[in-house]
Amino acid sequence: MNIRSLLAPLLPALLLSACAGPVPAPWQRGDLARPEMAWEPDPLGSAARGQAYRSKEAATGGGTAAGGGCGCR
Repeated sequence: MNIRSLLAPLLPALLLSACAGPVPAPWQRGDLARPEMAWEPDPLGSAARGQAYRSKEAATGGGTAAGGGCGCR
């Protein structure tokens, strides 16, 4: 029996087994729902900082709109 024929069915099984993680228990979900656990705790402030960064970067394609330095779109 060839080693490739042994590894062929095992490799996808090993790779897919890492996709599922432990599910938090009901008493742990409250910790995950806290505002400081959000990806963007302040979406408006994050958008403003991103706009300022993109306008000061002055690189073409640095953000969603290319150009300037004035900060306008």
